[in-house]
Amino acid sequence: MNPLRTTRALVASATAVVLALGSASLARAAVPADHSDDGRITIGIKFDQPGIGLKTPDGTYTGFDVDVATYVAKQLGHDPSDIVWKEAKSADREAMLQRGDVDFIAASYSINDERAKKVDFAGPYLLAHQDVLIRADDESIKKPSDLNDKKLCSVTGSTSAQNVKEKIAPDAQLQEYGGYSECLTGLENGVIDALTTDDSILAGYAAQDEFKGEFKLGGFELSNENYGIGVQKGSDLKDRINTALEKMVADGSWQAAVDKNFGPAGYRNEPAPKIGVVVE
Repeated sequence: MNPLRTTRALVASATAVVLALGSASLARAAVPADHSDDGRITIGIKFDQPGIGLKTPDGTYTGFDVDVATYVAKQLGHDPSDIVWKEAKSADREAMLQRGDVDFIAASYSINDERAKKVDFAGPYLLAHQDVLIRADDESIKKPSDLNDKKLCSVTGSTSAQNVKEKIAPDAQLQEYGGYSECLTGLENGVIDALTTDDSILAGYAAQDEFKGEFKLGGFELSNENYGIGVQKGSDLKDRINTALEKMVADGSWQAAVDKNFGPAGYRNEPAPKIGVVVE
């Protein structure tokens, strides 16, 4: 037997095995977390948005997205004790789904065409709008154009503030801080005049016990933000989650979650959106 030919055959066989194992590993990595045998389900949420998704100091989780996700998980056959909560920062959400780090994500996740190329969306389950939060006694900001010459705050890199600056009030004095809580402190102290992002997020901050009565929403509908539940591309979870969301709306649980998480801020929420219909 030709030794060189034998060596080549062995190398080819070893390479095939390595490639097969690698492919298997990739396939396993793409399987969502609830396909394991332990009966648990992993859900991505925000950890730092009061009223939406918040990890509290005692290690519990609160917010509208948390309530929606818990309801959906129940309809999928999982008790609250089965849920593993995982932080889903905005920049990480598509990658988390593509890697199979989570089964689904409910994290103030606006549906748009660019994201829909990478992941699938169930919902929408909430129609939010970009708005502003101002001090409750401020009578100088009654319409979007009143933001001209005002100190407007949002987080660094936010598209919300740029949207106002470029399209609504070009003379607004844009202040960019590291986080919304910093903007809120500035608003409370009079250092800034208005904070802008989704009205649902603003309502969550304003509804905190320490801020009740201090702030109000402007009531401006500066954009449409259709919150969806992100799943892996091609996952059968999309249809199952849509069925769960339809039931949540029908049995009154959706409205109860809205009232619980946003009510203290006087948030005038839109009616429950029709599942599967994105409002442009």
